[in-house]
Amino acid sequence: MSGARLHHLQVDPAVFQGNDGLGRYVLVPGSVDRCGRIAKRLKDVVILENRRRLDVHLGVLEFDGRRIDVAAVPTGMGCPSVDIVVTELLDAGCRRFLRVGTSGSLQPEVAIGDVVIASGAIRDESTSDVYLPRDVPAVADPLWVEALSQAALRLGLGARAHVGLMHSKDSFFGREFGRGPDGPTNQAYMQLLHRGGVLCSEMEAAHLFVLGQVYGGAPRDVAGLRSRRAKVRTGAMCAVIGTVDHGLASLEEEQAAEERLIDLALAGIGVLSALEG
Repeated sequence: MSGARLHHLQVDPAVFQGNDGLGRYVLVPGSVDRCGRIAKRLKDVVILENRRRLDVHLGVLEFDGRRIDVAAVPTGMGCPSVDIVVTELLDAGCRRFLRVGTSGSLQPEVAIGDVVIASGAIRDESTSDVYLPRDVPAVADPLWVEALSQAALRLGLGARAHVGLMHSKDSFFGREFGRGPDGPTNQAYMQLLHRGGVLCSEMEAAHLFVLGQVYGGAPRDVAGLRSRRAKVRTGAMCAVIGTVDHGLASLEEEQAAEERLIDLALAGIGVLSALEG
C-alpha cells in the first residue's frame, strides 16, 4: 500500500515491499557508485534517481533457486547521514540491513583486500548519543554474523574474512590520521584500539547497529533467533582499502576489494534468507 513519499529518499515506501511481507533486504553502502555495481549483479533492476544522489536501486537476487527482493541505497559518509537514510527506510518497512563499506586496517593480519565482518562497533561518534548513552554497546545481529561467515567459507574467503570489532568515528583525518592540534591524543587513541584487538576503522557501522537495537532487534529468546519474527536485523562488513604499512590502496586494489565485498554481501543475503526459513 502506498504512503507519503519519504522526504529525503523521495520515493513511495511501497517500493521496499517484498519477500512475502518481510520487506526487501537492503544493502547500505556509502557510495552511490557501489550501489550501481551491486545492481549489476541483480535481475529486474529499477533505479529511482534522487536529487541528493541517494539513488534507490531495486532488484531481485537469484540464489540457490530462491528469488530474493533486494535494494541498495547509499548512505553517504558518516553517521548523521546513516541516521537520515536508515530511519526513512525503517519508516518504509525495511527490516534487514547490511552495511557494505570500506575501512582501514588496525591489525597487521588484516590486509588490503580482506573483508571484516562486524560483531560490533566502537561508538566513537556522536550521532548515536542522541538515542542511547555511550556505555550501551553497538552490536551486530548475530544471525548476520553467522550468515556472512558461512557465505565467506562458501566462497573460499575463509582466510581473507575476519570477524570482530570495528571502530566507527566522526573524523577521518583528525581521529585516524592525527591531523590538527590534538593529533597526538588521537594517535594514542588509535594505538589503544590496535592494542585492544579492534580490526578496522570506518565511519557508519556503530549507528546502524544502534538503530537496529532501538527499533526492535532480534527476539530475545534463543528459539526465535533464526525466526522471521525478528523485527530488525542490522549487519556490517567492510573491505580493507588501507593499512598503516601499505597506506591507501591503489584504485585497482580498491575496486578488486569492493568486488569481493559485493560477492560476499549477496551470498550473505542468500544464506540469511535460508537461515530465516
